[in-house]
Amino acid sequence: MDIEETHAAIRLPEGNWWDWDVVAWDGGEFRLAAGHDLAYHHGLELVFGDPFFVSCPSAFYDPTFRAPTADELLRVTRQVGETPPVVIAFEADAGGQEPISCLIAAERFDVVQESVLRYWREGAGSDQRFAPWVRSPDQQAVSG
Repeated sequence: MDIEETHAAIRLPEGNWWDWDVVAWDGGEFRLAAGHDLAYHHGLELVFGDPFFVSCPSAFYDPTFRAPTADELLRVTRQVGETPPVVIAFEADAGGQEPISCLIAAERFDVVQESVLRYWREGAGSDQRFAPWVRSPDQQAVSG
């Protein structure tokens, strides 16, 4: 099978995924969050397990996902020493005059669709979780 065929463009679930940002990044995981307005919550996360290569701004708008080009695949392969199982490419509005080209390569990839609150709320439903930086007032008093 041709390498370009194994790295096709991703398809997002139906929804208003206009506003995007990096919600978490550590050595083992890179997470992009999306929603129609990220001030209070987001409803979609793209989770990249064991990322090899990340080239994208920390916040952007209205991405257009596409299959990576042969040149992009070659660039990533040369930089990491092997062809990663997951390579995601997209163009996005990062506030400049032209869209920015973004590229992410990782070992694994998952799409998580659920409500994630970006602020503390008593009585949050079992179908909701909190963004990594959100702390209850009790947790803030202990750590603050």
